[in-house]
Amino acid sequence: MMKPLNAETIALVKATVPALAAHGPVITKTMYRRLFVREDVRALFNQANQGDGGAQVHALAAAILAYAQNIENLGALTPVVERIAHKHVGYHILPEHYPFVAEALLGAIAEVLGEAATPEIIKAWGEAYWFLAEILKGREAVIREEILQIEGGWNGWREFVVADKVRESSVITSFILRPVDGKPVLRHRPGQYLTFRFGPAGEPVMKRNYSISCAPNGDHYRISVKREANGNGGSRFLHDHVDIGDVLEVTPPAGEFFLPDAPQRPVVLLSGGVGLTPMVSMIETIAVDHPGLDAHYVHGTMSSATHAMDAHVRSLAQQHGRITIANFYSDPQEGDAPGETHDVTGFITTDWLRANTPLHAADIFLCGPRPFLRNLVGELAGAGVSPDRIHFELFGPTDELLAA
Repeated sequence: MMKPLNAETIALVKATVPALAAHGPVITKTMYRRLFVREDVRALFNQANQGDGGAQVHALAAAILAYAQNIENLGALTPVVERIAHKHVGYHILPEHYPFVAEALLGAIAEVLGEAATPEIIKAWGEAYWFLAEILKGREAVIREEILQIEGGWNGWREFVVADKVRESSVITSFILRPVDGKPVLRHRPGQYLTFRFGPAGEPVMKRNYSISCAPNGDHYRISVKREANGNGGSRFLHDHVDIGDVLEVTPPAGEFFLPDAPQRPVVLLSGGVGLTPMVSMIETIAVDHPGLDAHYVHGTMSSATHAMDAHVRSLAQQHGRITIANFYSDPQEGDAPGETHDVTGFITTDWLRANTPLHAADIFLCGPRPFLRNLVGELAGAGVSPDRIHFELFGPTDELLAA
């Protein structure tokens, strides 16, 4: 059992809360600069989230501040610890990597805070860092061991061949992935993601997370990826340069956002844009494994041109009999019409959900871009939906507002 932090360490860490609130992003930006001096360490991270204004810089600053504020009540940070642990498993970050982060973080605190970062403060933060690191390492070890105990489970990077490539809409393409070794694959929990390592020859390797868009089957995975014209390069590489027969490296399914094995309440699934990917995995699972479950799937996209997998989802709903579907188009194209191609023109609102779904009796799952989640998560909480029934997945680092 780990020795708890002593009262003096706790007091010193809490004393830094005002400085962290004022300078947190500068500290984390400085930390990453120090950390990425080593190319082997830099390669562990998703570089799309780094840099000036990078989402990870602000997300980590918020996490460090939350840790300092809650250092006497770490139970409040359990969801954050779980999310970080799953991300570390996905990126194959190992115990031996933690010292690099410790050195960079403590150096950044000293550099940014200057004389205010007394030796006592740095010592206290070192103890606090390693206390949390041991919690994370312990949880990550449990996750990895659980994965290995399941048929088809593996640790680290495993090669998968692209068995098929299917255009789902004007912007979304699906990739069917089968293991090169021909052995079974871990049956993921519907809603989880895979982490990939790929890139053009001679260029830095990219690491990206993509939600699995099929039900667990033990045989293959499917990811459905939006081509981001102005994005970070990962989606463009998959769309433009990865073809049937190509091989990608993948770590096991991870993530704390998933449909329960035995849902106890109706479910409302809300997605925006390519946020439909984990929802399709959930709907396929509900259609097969939960015949008595009441489910409501509400999706928002621009138009029929960008709307992926609609016929597939409607077919599953019809077969199941207790899944209702509603689609919102924010920018219908010529030929789109309410009642024909979609149900409502505009954006998903809490008022509509309150009138058309069992909002206060259901578990609610959301996935989509930050504006979509900021609006709906906040509105749902404001409408009185219990926070423990609002579950969301965000592509990339958790937004500070969402974390709050």
